[in-house]
Parts: sequence; C-alpha cells; structure tokens
Amino acid sequence: MSSPNFIDHVKLYLRAGKGGTGLIHFMRAKFVPKGGPDGGDGGRGGHIILRGAKQYGTLLHLKYRKHIIATNGTPGGNSCKTGTSGKDVIIDVPLGTVAKRADDDQVLVEVLEDKKKYILMQGGKGGWGNTHFKTPTHQTPRIAYPGEAGREGWMVLELKLLADVGLVGLPNAGKSTLLSVVSAAKPRIDNYPFTTLVPNLGVVAYRDNQSFVMADIPGIIEGAAGGKGLGTRFLRHIERNAVLLFMVSVPSSDIDKAYKMLLNELEMHNPFLLTKPRLLVLSKIDLLDQAARKTLLASLPKEITCCLISAATGEGITTLKELIWEKLSEIKS
Repeated sequence: MSSPNFIDHVKLYLRAGKGGTGLIHFMRAKFVPKGGPDGGDGGRGGHIILRGAKQYGTLLHLKYRKHIIATNGTPGGNSCKTGTSGKDVIIDVPLGTVAKRADDDQVLVEVLEDKKKYILMQGGKGGWGNTHFKTPTHQTPRIAYPGEAGREGWMVLELKLLADVGLVGLPNAGKSTLLSVVSAAKPRIDNYPFTTLVPNLGVVAYRDNQSFVMADIPGIIEGAAGGKGLGTRFLRHIERNAVLLFMVSVPSSDIDKAYKMLLNELEMHNPFLLTKPRLLVLSKIDLLDQAARKTLLASLPKEITCCLISAATGEGITTLKELIWEKLSEIKS
C-alpha cells in the first residue's frame, strides 16, 4: 500500500525531434541566369529537457505521461535559409530528481537547481543544404544531407528528497511524531508499525529566523536493503540528507542492537551513507522513571552523540535542535 499522491519513480519513453532535411536549390533571379547553390540547412530537432521546479515534491504529474515526443525540425529553404528548429519539450521535475536509462543505473542528469534546464534527450542536427558542397570544380552540387535522428529510448526518473536532516529508524520509533512537533508537517501518526508509507518533509524553525529541512522516511526493518518491508524503496531518499538522525524508542528496544542493525542496513544499501554525520536520538523517555534513565545512560553507544527526547512532553527537543544545527554548521564551514 502506498499513497497515490506521492510518486518517486516513473518510467517514460522519450524521443527527441529529428533534424530537418537540407535543401537542394539554385538561385534564380532576373539578371542572374546561372545562380549558384543556395539550399539552406534543415532545422534542429526539438530537445527533451528537464527543468528543476522547487514547487514540486513528487513525480505524480508524470505518472500517466508514458510517451513524450518532441517535434522535428523543418527542411531548409532557398536563399540559404535554415529550417525552423523543432519545439523543445520541457519537463518540470522536483529538485533531487535523477534520470537514468531504463536498462542500467548510470545517472545521466541530476536536477539540483530551481529553474535550471538540463538537456536529457538531444534533438537531431539539421542536414546540410547543397550550399555546403560548392567547390571551384563543382559549382552546381546536387547533394544535400538528411537530418539526424533525435535521441530516443526508455528512461527512468527517480526522486531523491533533498533535506538537511533525515530520520532513520525502526517502525514506531517516533519519527513522524518528532517531525510533527518540530515543524508544521502533518504526517500520519498511529500506534502500529508502518504508519508512514511515504516520505514526509518539514521545515524546522531555529533561532534568529534560521531553519533546516527534516525528512521522515518509512521505517526500516532488518533485511530492508535486501527487499524486506517498505524501507528498500525509500532508502535512496537518505542519500541526499546532510545529517542522519537515528531514532530508537527506548522503552521497548535494545539500543545498541537497534542502532547497529540500522547502520548495517544503510551500509548494505550504500556504504557512502556511513560517512555522513549522524546523531542517535532516544525517543519516548517520558515512559522511563529515574532509575531506568540512569541505567540507560550507562549503556549508550560511546562512538556517537546521543540525545534523549520526549515528543509528548517536549523534553530534549531544544537540545536536539542545537545538536543538529552544530552538525549542519560543521558541514557548511
């Protein structure tokens, strides 16, 4: 089950326009009975272009556009006139979209800037008219080139969410609740696993009118990188996050075991993820008494900065924001 309004993967058949044919033509004028060649070149075929559009957060608008075809260039004209270029097709996509050929994983285009255009499929060049073939020994060439075919084929567009902070955790770790508390986002929250079926983004306000973007992805279970649960489909969204927030619910989890499992799943998906700055957040601490807290503090992993929070009471939220901001500042400096 997934939300019909969040689409992060589409497969499209794209075909750029063919270049126009060059013209074979000779100048004819009242006082120029034997004018030379003046056939113009064909126009370029239309490109297929991706354009960054920050107002989009999904590829939903492309879900039902299976074939996208640009127009061809027109033939060259007399008097050395070049044919009209085919009309480019511009496809608006969210920032963080990557384009690949359907038959391999090579990234051809990566859309990261708003309103910037990226040529994905190049239109064919127009053919030369016979003007190009005139020489001192061959003054009436009757040859012209056809236009080149445009690029075409099946392409895959994938969205990888751009966010400063990515929430990583088991189902029901409190990720969606945290996002709803620190931002204006309204993710679905229920008391059962896999409540979050699609990624959610929220803007978190910090001091001095500063802010950062936080992303919540569906919960990760052991074996997610191998295809179990919902995590495998959405693990790629973590690749674009600057800082990773590992979340573990303290009342019911073995902290060290859960943390190492999450690390392992990320490493299996993409070892590069382990190079990102990270924090360990222990949620729902309002359910622990003082004795249980002392025991917990003594057993925390030493190799990572930990923060205890309660989204229900607000405890630790300000400290967490400060730790996140420190990590982001280190990256930017």
